[in-house]
Amino acid sequence: MSEDEKIAIDDFMKIELRVAKIIEASEIEGADRLLKLQVDLGSEKRQLVAGIKSAYTPEELIGKHIVVVANLKPARLRGEESQGMLLAAQTDDGPALVSFDKDVPLGAVVK
Repeated sequence: MSEDEKIAIDDFMKIELRVAKIIEASEIEGADRLLKLQVDLGSEKRQLVAGIKSAYTPEELIGKHIVVVANLKPARLRGEESQGMLLAAQTDDGPALVSFDKDVPLGAVVK
């Protein structure tokens, strides 16, 4: 990575990462890669649209604790509003959700 591609710590600190639980998941008609998720952030519920359909079925996502970029401006994808973004690693087998090795309260800040 070149020096021009690196960001300052001040830029990173603007990103609000929070723990959320997936409470609903469904397919989006006509979308090959996208799933619509309802997540619980502890103090509020939100809808996310995520490109993870190649690696997960809606049923296996229910109850998973994930990391969400909570202060991202909403965007419309395939006609659905996405009120944040989940974090996932890109692997040869497709996306892999960021997860935790112990219980973490919903809404907890990730640093």
